[in-house]
Amino acid sequence: MRVSEQDQARISAAIAEAERTTSGEIFCVLAGRAAGWQDVALAWAAAAALVLPLGLIPLGFEAAWFPGMGENWEASHTAARDVILGSTLAAYAVAQAAVFIITLLVLQLPGLRRIMVPAPLRRARVHRAAMEQFLTHGIHVTERRTGIMIYAALEEHVVEVIADRGIYSRVDPSVWSEVIEDLARALKRRRAGDGFVAAVERCGSILAGHFPPGPRNPDELPNHLIQL
Repeated sequence: MRVSEQDQARISAAIAEAERTTSGEIFCVLAGRAAGWQDVALAWAAAAALVLPLGLIPLGFEAAWFPGMGENWEASHTAARDVILGSTLAAYAVAQAAVFIITLLVLQLPGLRRIMVPAPLRRARVHRAAMEQFLTHGIHVTERRTGIMIYAALEEHVVEVIADRGIYSRVDPSVWSEVIEDLARALKRRRAGDGFVAAVERCGSILAGHFPPGPRNPDELPNHLIQL
């Protein structure tokens, strides 16, 4: 989901208007994907490769299930049985490898990958990615420490509002929950532009009540949506 130029202009105008009423600074980020999840996919694939092939054993799994890996004649000689055992183990390893590869490929689908990632881990990694953006863009070095970032990760379906120390010390963090919920609903409807405009307006209203503009009200952060 990409935000159109028209919606980007609307968001920029909303930020500028909101900051006119407060000494706070509002910064917006929309990430397609906040973090890499290959390690989680590998863990699920490895677990599936270890567990799922075990279900073949009660069904009488043997090397003959794979073309070219088994013999049609039953051998009674001990040495021959050793060969059959080796072939069966090799076939079982092939089954494990197949399960691993198939699971890994299936988990490349964003929707399924999101479901398979534990929610606490997903939120923790999105928060870490959001904090990296917060620090990278210098939101923590505004003059009065009154910067706030609205961050949304599309693939992970996670929205965060991160406030700097000056805001956090005076505004109850729970007030941002409505901002998060409204933006999340808009993103679900694929209305990112409307969602960010509404979130900026609500944040501006909250900040204006605690941090009114002073005689000197510099614009310290970019007033446009960052898309990653």
